[in-house]
Amino acid sequence: MPRIVLLLCLLLSSLSTQAAIVERIEPANWWVGMRHHQVELMVHGEGVAALSPRLSHPGLRIVGTETTDNPNYLFVTLDVAADARPGAVDIAFLRNDAVVATHRWRLDARTPAPPRGFGNGDAIYLVTPDRFANGDPGNDSVAGLREAANRKQPFGRHGGDIAGLRAHLDYIAGLGFTQLWPTPLLENDQPEQSYHGYAITDLYRIDPRLGSNDDYIALSREARARGIGLIMDVVLNHIGSEHWWMRDLPSRDWINHGGRFAPTNHRRTTIQDPHAAPGDRAAFTEGWFVELMPDLNQRNPHLARYLIQNTLWWIETAGLSGIREDTFGYADTQFLSDWAKAVMDEYPDFSMVGEEWSANPAVVAHWQRGKANASGHVPYMTSMMDFPVHIALRDALLRPVTWEGDWTPLYEALANDFLYPDPDALVVFAENHDTARLLAHLDGDLGLWKLGMAFIATTRGVPQFYYGSEVLLRGPKERHDGLLRADMPGGWAGDTANAFTGAGLSPAQREAQDFVRTLFNWRKRTPAVHAGTLTHYAPEDGVYVYFRQAGDDVVMVALNRNATAVSLPLARFAGSIGGRAGGTDVLRGQHVAFGAALALPAKAPLILALDRAPRR
Repeated sequence: MPRIVLLLCLLLSSLSTQAAIVERIEPANWWVGMRHHQVELMVHGEGVAALSPRLSHPGLRIVGTETTDNPNYLFVTLDVAADARPGAVDIAFLRNDAVVATHRWRLDARTPAPPRGFGNGDAIYLVTPDRFANGDPGNDSVAGLREAANRKQPFGRHGGDIAGLRAHLDYIAGLGFTQLWPTPLLENDQPEQSYHGYAITDLYRIDPRLGSNDDYIALSREARARGIGLIMDVVLNHIGSEHWWMRDLPSRDWINHGGRFAPTNHRRTTIQDPHAAPGDRAAFTEGWFVELMPDLNQRNPHLARYLIQNTLWWIETAGLSGIREDTFGYADTQFLSDWAKAVMDEYPDFSMVGEEWSANPAVVAHWQRGKANASGHVPYMTSMMDFPVHIALRDALLRPVTWEGDWTPLYEALANDFLYPDPDALVVFAENHDTARLLAHLDGDLGLWKLGMAFIATTRGVPQFYYGSEVLLRGPKERHDGLLRADMPGGWAGDTANAFTGAGLSPAQREAQDFVRTLFNWRKRTPAVHAGTLTHYAPEDGVYVYFRQAGDDVVMVALNRNATAVSLPLARFAGSIGGRAGGTDVLRGQHVAFGAALALPAKAPLILALDRAPRR
């Protein structure tokens, strides 16, 4: 009988040990010397809430544990002392003083130089990685992941990857761009339409069809060696419906509306509207974007800490230069402040830009650092995407030439800069991955397209350019995501044209590519358009003129929307020209002498780097 009892005890002990296996701990490592020195670990495994963690490592201690209504989660807070020793850490999990599971964790030393951000001297190249270049055909389809590659489908996976980005960094740098923003590269293990990256199913893992975490780190390192910073596209508002959390939610309030689909009303003005009904405000922030993207409840303190730490982890891991935050404003307002403050406290020289898709500058300005809001909300975002100027630019390029038409919407949009704490930090753009491409919007008018691109390169702010437009990728005029995010010519073996080498490009494509290359390389070495003041003159007769000035360096920009050449009288601009005799046409490399009037080519930008002012 004693032998049977002993065997039964051993069997129960074995079953207990197996039931308590720790499936994952996130984050899997942290660093010595972080301002955020107390890190909360999410421990997941069958019945782990009933266990007690224990570790023994110099400078590292457990300062708290918490559980939720789900017995399969345990939240463990570690404190990392400033003199803690980097290295492997074994975290034991005990039941009744008996170790039933052990998990290896890691404490790392920080890199010597903390990440630095982007600014006015930069220009951003935005890429949809799945559509840019297929550097490794072997990972196009990966066993165990739901969606295989199908290049014939506009909404399918086409096979572009991190290897393709790494292979063409010299091309991006050669165009004059200094920052690379890929749309999300994290795992999107969704059944379909997973190529875009915004339905994340694992926040700590690069999608294997795009590469690995090590590949992402290598991309950042190799880009930095070419003078290019890496901007990560972060999604705080939602996850993909196949995220591993959805099979075992950490708590009942982890997902808004109890994990059941309830659509957002998209009423972004409710955040600031003093008259907004509370229910409308809640419907905006707590509603789901779509049914396949469960909406996260950032009011849950464990989820809030998880998301903050995840962002810090990626910045530190990959040495990022910036964050672009998706669907800004849809997440909990207080959380957005806490998240951005935590990032900027850790990395004071870092840069972040938020997406607030509104034509109303007051709505966008609400989120920028330094804005005094009547609501009391304190923002910490260094930058926002300048949707008001984006919308005004596209409108201005097509309006009839009248007193209130042509360039007037753009001119008046910039007049709203008084609303922003730092308008020079805003990211300006003519198109992105969510809009019809500018060329399609303009019905293929190359002259108007050049005007739009010249504007974003020379106005205040940080310009963002969308991949492939330099070789006139067009897509449909009405938004169709799968088609506007077209494959980059030459990114796949067998392509008949190659943007990277120039082979097979049409004369118009080569002209556009040369235009972009000349424009942005000139911008890169021109401080007047990085930090110079902006003085613009009210548009007249289809012509918009403005100046950028930094000390004695002055750039004059004249944008002529007319289908014919125009003679522009210069007397009106004497205060900005300052007696200079002329300037160099930066796009054509020719000196232009000033007279009573200046000849402006039809449907074309004229950008002049003015001569030095005469000595008095």
